[in-house]
Amino acid sequence: MRLIGSQDRGAAVGTGVASALTAAIIDSAGSEPRLGSITLPPRRPGTTVLSVFAAALNPLDLVIASGTFHSARHEAPYVPGSECVGVVVESDRYAAGTWMYAETHASPSDPGSFATHVLVPDTSLAPLPNGVDPIQAVAVGNSGTAAYMPLVEYAGLRGDETVLILGATGAVGQLAVQIAHRRGAGRVVGVARDRSALKRLSALGADAVVALRDDEDSETLAGRISEVAGPVHVVLDGLYGVPLEAALHSCAPRARIVNIGNPAGAVVRIPAGLLRGKQLTLAGFAGLHTPLQDKLEALTWLWNALLRNELHVDVRTYPLSQIQTAWKLQASSSHGKCVILPDERGCVA
Repeated sequence: MRLIGSQDRGAAVGTGVASALTAAIIDSAGSEPRLGSITLPPRRPGTTVLSVFAAALNPLDLVIASGTFHSARHEAPYVPGSECVGVVVESDRYAAGTWMYAETHASPSDPGSFATHVLVPDTSLAPLPNGVDPIQAVAVGNSGTAAYMPLVEYAGLRGDETVLILGATGAVGQLAVQIAHRRGAGRVVGVARDRSALKRLSALGADAVVALRDDEDSETLAGRISEVAGPVHVVLDGLYGVPLEAALHSCAPRARIVNIGNPAGAVVRIPAGLLRGKQLTLAGFAGLHTPLQDKLEALTWLWNALLRNELHVDVRTYPLSQIQTAWKLQASSSHGKCVILPDERGCVA
């Protein structure tokens, strides 16, 4: 990627797109994005240029930009963004005009998805099915796979099992409630802090909810969870810390727990006797380190569910020029999904 100054308007070689592309730019760790101009790297064999139609804003984008993420820290300016949908402009593999879903691994050398165009390896692309709404499709990409794969592929959710979702009011958690319900879970219980957001989960398929309380110990929370959930067979943990400690005490023998995040703390106390006595399985899922090809089953299920009107996603769209507004909303733990539209069409905050 090359940043462009007011006197630098050279053409991008081999991309077939405008020389100066509008993009959001993170200048340094901990800073918010600003609007600027870049040129794409030259397209090479095995890559595709997309005109970006919509790019989802994810917590992952913010934590990478903060400079505190365990797997990525960028010291030079870069274009953030981890996924988008768009139309093929130039490719050796896909016909121009084809609608695609793309994963982007943003870095100073590889611009992310918050730009008018993006250059993506062909292995990070998947064609969108006919009829699916592209904004909804990208809204369930990162968030949906982070819910579906841990529940269905990692934990092997079976019909009639009880599912506990820690962090149930965020974008991933809301999709997890719906996925568990649609996949035949016997009971779905959501745990989160925001009481008003928890009340809305019943319409998505939750059978019960538990509101987190300040300074509550794990034993007390475990009692409240067990009271409404009974023995728990599958835990999708988006919180870690005390909530996960409580969930472990509520688990049935041979329960499966998959962690996907840790906003409630970076450390968990797991008694050895509890782990072995219940023969619990504890795993971690990181979408950033999972190839797109491994996510295709999940994406296919999610997109087909959208086509059948079986998933609800609260989407808020923002033009690229309002990236800072969307960024602040995501930082405040928005319960909806923020989607950036580079050409500023039909945006409503």
